[in-house]
Amino acid sequence: MLGLINRSIENFLTDTHGAALCARVRRCAELPSEGYEPLLQYADAQTLRLIDTACDALGRERSELLEDLGAHLCTREAVRRLLRYGGCDYRGFLNSLNELHDRARMALPDLELPHLHLVATESGQFRLRVIGDVPGWGAVLAGILRAMADDYGSLALIEMPQRRAGRDPRIFEPAEEVVRIQLLDAAHAEARQFALAHMTGEV
Repeated sequence: MLGLINRSIENFLTDTHGAALCARVRRCAELPSEGYEPLLQYADAQTLRLIDTACDALGRERSELLEDLGAHLCTREAVRRLLRYGGCDYRGFLNSLNELHDRARMALPDLELPHLHLVATESGQFRLRVIGDVPGWGAVLAGILRAMADDYGSLALIEMPQRRAGRDPRIFEPAEEVVRIQLLDAAHAEARQFALAHMTGEV
């Protein structure tokens, strides 16, 4: 896993629960004391220990924590701009998700994001297939979808992927997850300000 992902998880824990909690999670998970270099690759097992140790420390389900992580990512302006670049409204953003994997790889070739496939099932309703090396990406995407609906001023219902019965929640295996989106009102509130010209003029 790219160190950038591990750093993002640690930033989320620090911002939402404090530096002391993040440090305690790092110690309990026996992670490298020197921290993570964003562009270096690390064993997936370290990322998985970081997530599960955080869940234990906070007494939360993994899917809940990962959904909050997805929403938190959207508070990072670089991530928000990458997502807003996909469309001028929420529907356009949704339709751009099929290209998100390739867009992110253009910026960071070593970043392994899940493959996304969005299909419209009926008017205002969509199904997003999330295909990743490990499960959990669906919950992250659900958090991103909720946060971006607010960013665009849209009202949308997001249905989290369901864990299959009998599956040990502690085991990470390659998985395909499905997030369902119902767009109720594309112009429910005023969208947050966003200027594409500002993005393209910034290095």
